[in-house]
Amino acid sequence: MNRQIIAKRTTAIRRELKRKRISCLIVTKSANVTYATGFMGDDSWAAITPARTCLLTDSRYTEQAGKECPSSGIVERTGLMTQAVARLVARLKSVRAITVEKSVSLADFEALEKQFKRRPKSVGGIIEAVRGSKHSSEIAAIKASGTIAAKALQRTLPHIKGGISEIELAGLLDFQIRKAGATNSFDTIVAFGPNASRPHHQPGKRKLKKKDTVLIDFGAKFKGYCSDITRCFVLGEAMALYRKVFNVVEQAQAAAIKAVGPGVKLTTVDSAARDVIRAADLPVYGHGTGHGLGLEIHELPFLKGDAKGALKAGQVITIEPGVYIPGKLGVRIEDDVLVTDTGRRVLTRQCPHSPGLRG
Repeated sequence: MNRQIIAKRTTAIRRELKRKRISCLIVTKSANVTYATGFMGDDSWAAITPARTCLLTDSRYTEQAGKECPSSGIVERTGLMTQAVARLVARLKSVRAITVEKSVSLADFEALEKQFKRRPKSVGGIIEAVRGSKHSSEIAAIKASGTIAAKALQRTLPHIKGGISEIELAGLLDFQIRKAGATNSFDTIVAFGPNASRPHHQPGKRKLKKKDTVLIDFGAKFKGYCSDITRCFVLGEAMALYRKVFNVVEQAQAAAIKAVGPGVKLTTVDSAARDVIRAADLPVYGHGTGHGLGLEIHELPFLKGDAKGALKAGQVITIEPGVYIPGKLGVRIEDDVLVTDTGRRVLTRQCPHSPGLRG
């Protein structure tokens, strides 16, 4: 990771720590560890003070950490993580109290309490808030992950034929993502026919039939950054109800994307999509209209009816309205959108988007 980028991130994090009078933050959330240090491995924590950043890891990752974290001190632990934290803090003479991220498990929090013989403070959202506005290198990585996902889908589409199962199609798409040098940003969702009315359907053995609908929710992870895309197709000619629903969802998504811009309330974007679906007398979806995207598949901000706050330039969000009719069909269309200084830019527009398939 570029030293200058990490330096800017830690400066912003330390500014927040100073504001909250935190002398030592123990970072336990994997995505936050990556953001603050550049480390891409697992099972590691970080400690951030006003003067230094330390990565606590073990022998499996010390060589990797040495290459990825040139701006951090590397602390190789041999015992429990909580014990390593206690030993490190004991060496940091200026630190008298620690604050730990709320994402830490209850067991680890209690272990820290025993190590320090006092209850540590807990805090949430500090690094997540800093992570919200993306650097140009982060935006490039998210866009690249979306390009990989789009090409993987393009290569998979010829295999969508009668007789293929949901789980088989998901596997083929996953393979294409891996072949392109990325990993999945989450478990791929493939739903045929009425199964698509379940927003988070798990692919099963159901085989594709003639005139069946296909919903695919998928994403790639590249250089640590995620993409999140949903596309819907029909094998053959679509029924009238499906065509109506697809067109309405497409219009709802377009309305929400058009509303995106810096300073726009999160609820305004959410309402823009829901109003279109409501006006068409179709059932309004129960999930959010979108969410932030980056090192994690779900980040701040969350676009929903009770959301607080407004969009900021540099944020990357998804826009994913849907219509679900149990036992009949489900349609969701999702794209990744960058909030720019003057409006928005769709990062996944190149992904195949034609509802009709032959086979």
